[in-house]
Amino acid sequence: MGIKENFKRGSLEMLILHLLQEEEMYGYQLTHEIAMRSNGAFQITEGSMYPTLYRLIDKEYISDRLELVGRRRTRVYYRIEEKGKEYLEKLKREYELTSAGIDAVMAYVPDPADKEDY
Repeated sequence: MGIKENFKRGSLEMLILHLLQEEEMYGYQLTHEIAMRSNGAFQITEGSMYPTLYRLIDKEYISDRLELVGRRRTRVYYRIEEKGKEYLEKLKREYELTSAGIDAVMAYVPDPADKEDY
């Protein structure tokens, strides 16, 4: 698995929970919203989306409900739970700290006057 895929996988829970804070959504709707809002940078497959949704359900961060669509088809809608909102806040704080640390390392310019021998 490449670097880009690892970043996506680690971010998927946060993105799903963020979207579910806005409204209940079904799986395809989540993948579509993530792709659209990321300008195509995140193309989430069913093979990544549904295991993540099931994991979030198992942890009681989200819940699901079936809704009849049309005469014979059902759709599973997901909603964020209070426990999921708390987890999302933790994820966002960790993301911000990690991003700030990465940005600091990437932007660092050593001062030649401070150079020490290691």
